[in-house]
Amino acid sequence: MKKDIHPKYYPNTKARCACGNTFTIGSTKEFIEVEICSACHPFYTGKGKIVDAMGQIQKFNKRLARKEETKKKKK
Repeated sequence: MKKDIHPKYYPNTKARCACGNTFTIGSTKEFIEVEICSACHPFYTGKGKIVDAMGQIQKFNKRLARKEETKKKKK
C-alpha cells in the first residue's frame, strides 16, 4: 500500500441522530450527524405501516376491465 494516501480512520467516531440518539462507530470522519437511525426508523421500531392499498395486479385488472367496458360501449 502507498503511504499517506489513505484517510485517517477514527475507530470511536461519535454519531448523532436527529432524534437525539448517539452511538459510536468507526469512520474516516471524527463526527457524523444523521437524519435517521435504528432507534427512530419505523422499520426497526415496528411503527412502520405498509401502505399498499391495491397491488399492481389488481390495478392492471381494474384498468383492463375499464378498457373492455369502453370497447363494448363503442360497439
